[in-house]
Amino acid sequence: MVRLLLIRHGQTPSNVAGVLDTGIPGPGLTELGAEQAQRIPEALVGDLVDSIHVSRMVRTRLTAEPLAAALGIEPVELPGIHEIRAGDLEMRGDRDSIRVYLETAFAWGLGELDRRMPGGEDGHEFFQRFDEGIATVGASGADTAAVFSHGAAIRVWTAGRCVNVPPMFSGSHELDNTGIVELTGSPDEGWQLIAWQGTPVGGEVLADGTAEDPTGETLESAGADPA
Repeated sequence: MVRLLLIRHGQTPSNVAGVLDTGIPGPGLTELGAEQAQRIPEALVGDLVDSIHVSRMVRTRLTAEPLAAALGIEPVELPGIHEIRAGDLEMRGDRDSIRVYLETAFAWGLGELDRRMPGGEDGHEFFQRFDEGIATVGASGADTAAVFSHGAAIRVWTAGRCVNVPPMFSGSHELDNTGIVELTGSPDEGWQLIAWQGTPVGGEVLADGTAEDPTGETLESAGADPA
């Protein structure tokens, strides 16, 4: 059994602009995003984090750096936990593109794995790579692992793998930058959702109400079909 703290990265310029920016390595953090990252070590005091994992994208490594420095732990890169690739919708910010992106991704959480992101991956491919990344965490022997990943990826994987909440829970709850989803379990025994902190770890003062942030918003606010 391992306790997972799935932590969304800090704010990026593309979150502010409201565009689907999923390319690797992707952008860094805004000034606010860097401040959000600096608040993480204090927020996790007492959590006994003994491993830190990041995706292949720059923004997760930058967000993890303050915690890694505070704990003296070298982050381990996991190739499979990067954001859901937008394919033909890359760098688009119109509401129709965002709706299609979210409806497709959250359909995977409902078990419709054959649906394919336009020009991108399908649900089978997404869950295979993310599962492999989480399996690496489980095999590391960590009791509590901080896993720095991405808004849509965390939400959809949680929707598809947690056995104690309905799949649409993730789609109806926001996950702001540096929000944390806490799970416990294992790849063999399944995962239980323990807590969903959708706001930045430093509190509402670090939330940017003016940012569009498409991969962190609810399906309803994006005009997407939650069914």
